[in-house]
Amino acid sequence: MRRQRNQDVTLQIIVLILVVFGLITLWSTSAYNGRVRFLDEGYYFKKQLFATALGLAAMALISRMDYHLFAGFAVWGYLLSMALSGAVLLVGDSYNGSKRWLSLGPLSFQPSEFAKPAVILFLAYIISRQGKKKNSLLLLVLVIALVLPIVGLVGTNNLSTAIIILGIAVILAFVSNPNYLQFIWIGLTGIGFIGVFLGMEQYRLERLAIWRNPEAYEKGFQTIQGLYAIGSGGLFGRGLGESLQKLGFVPEAQNDMIFSIICEELGLTGAVLLIFLFMILLWRFMVISTHAPDLFGALICAGIMGHIAIQVILNIAVVTNTIPNTGITLPFISYGGTSVLFLLSEMGLALSVSRWSRTEER
Repeated sequence: MRRQRNQDVTLQIIVLILVVFGLITLWSTSAYNGRVRFLDEGYYFKKQLFATALGLAAMALISRMDYHLFAGFAVWGYLLSMALSGAVLLVGDSYNGSKRWLSLGPLSFQPSEFAKPAVILFLAYIISRQGKKKNSLLLLVLVIALVLPIVGLVGTNNLSTAIIILGIAVILAFVSNPNYLQFIWIGLTGIGFIGVFLGMEQYRLERLAIWRNPEAYEKGFQTIQGLYAIGSGGLFGRGLGESLQKLGFVPEAQNDMIFSIICEELGLTGAVLLIFLFMILLWRFMVISTHAPDLFGALICAGIMGHIAIQVILNIAVVTNTIPNTGITLPFISYGGTSVLFLLSEMGLALSVSRWSRTEER
């Protein structure tokens, strides 16, 4: 049994705060690059604002729909994501040496961003259909096998997103599996697989070497300058808009390295507050998942929670040089129209699930 209720207000407020914070930070971070490259300080901001407006409209629309309607499109959405990811390999556009975009007239988008919500819906649908008949080990193998095609397609030119998609699959298998001991050997196998995968390409081994000693390599310049930005921010930062490292020292400061500029301008205090906002966001996903009326809704929110958690952790770890550079954006904050559009669509899905809760049968 289930009953309808109001949408999760806390989740709505946190999402809006993150979106506004992201736009303000992006304006501060990207103005210099916009002026130098396009003679327009607001170039990046205006494009992000447009994508954000579309995303908020999508969030509002999806949040008012019954999330069960998406079960009928889950398989087709997954197949479409594979087709689009395959098209990138054939006719995709390159930017900064990475072939990740498809162009439709004047518009371009990253199919890998669409693949994330597509995988969440697809796996939530597949796992929920197994019901009580599922065998935990077979289900685990099934989930991993089903996502390997999209992981392979995306990982060809976007390793970071492939890692996120695989992480989402593992998390959904984990939360639906009562036998946690199986994940020990799965983790060991994954570590071995990653080791082999990294060794297949020279540039991946080079990233490991740069991570260990960025000062010894020219490509370690971005990492070093990002660390300078973090260190110079101190406790309260230089002030919003007062960053020095964004003036060409941190390449593409509005993208993957935006967290370093936040640390420089707002200091440790601003960085901790931002992390705290993400923690509240993840907490609300957990609450909504726990009170979802069925397994499908619970897995949707668990998948979204896993997506956001993995991406935030990896981005901050890269910026602080805790792990090798993998080119992962910070959700809602980094520049990227496709990213913010599909992130807000995922928030709409979570809000849709939050409209319903379990009721006890009498």
